[in-house]
Amino acid sequence: MRGRRGIFITFEGLDGSGKSTQMARLTETLAARGLSVVATREPGGTEIGQSIRSMLLDSGTSGLSPLAELALMFADRVQHIEEIIEPALKAGKVVLCDRYTDSTEAYQGFGRELGSRAVLNLHRALCDDLWPDLTLLLDSDVSSSVARARNRNQSSQSSESRFESEDAGFFRRVHEGFETIARRETTRVVRIPSGPIQKVASQVLRTVERRFPQMIERAATVR
Repeated sequence: MRGRRGIFITFEGLDGSGKSTQMARLTETLAARGLSVVATREPGGTEIGQSIRSMLLDSGTSGLSPLAELALMFADRVQHIEEIIEPALKAGKVVLCDRYTDSTEAYQGFGRELGSRAVLNLHRALCDDLWPDLTLLLDSDVSSSVARARNRNQSSQSSESRFESEDAGFFRRVHEGFETIARRETTRVVRIPSGPIQKVASQVLRTVERRFPQMIERAATVR
């Protein structure tokens, strides 16, 4: 993949849908094939972004307006693109990212009811309209995903539970947001149905290999 622009893949879905687990598995598989992989996340993919993440997700943060929340999400993203994503792509690497602008559209555009237009306009203005080459949407039941996310935070005593404390109506709107994006972005977004971890991982890998055959070729070369 040297001499070519890298590949940008994002993982999207509700909290508790298994995004982080599946991204870690794909990272390990691709790295074992000799590919140079950068695994990152939003918010919090940079040192500055980590400070922003603390403000956005900490259960102790109160009084944050939806518009301020939206602005912080994009402040994190602009720093992330300039510091991590764009340099890695220019170096021909595979960038795997846990959440990107689709999450902002789903959570702030739909969940906070700010609308898609505000999110997409900010993306064009601030992010140079940089979109992933492929987005893997981990589809899952709303109530089950939220329950898993809440249990995870309780068991780890994490303070990052501000979103998980929202009511059922909020998460239904977020789920509707992801569904709307998937229907609109049929070329970029691929739904991955929920299921056992290994089964989902196999489907994720097959989807990536179909979209980017050079990854299979690289694996054959490495062997």
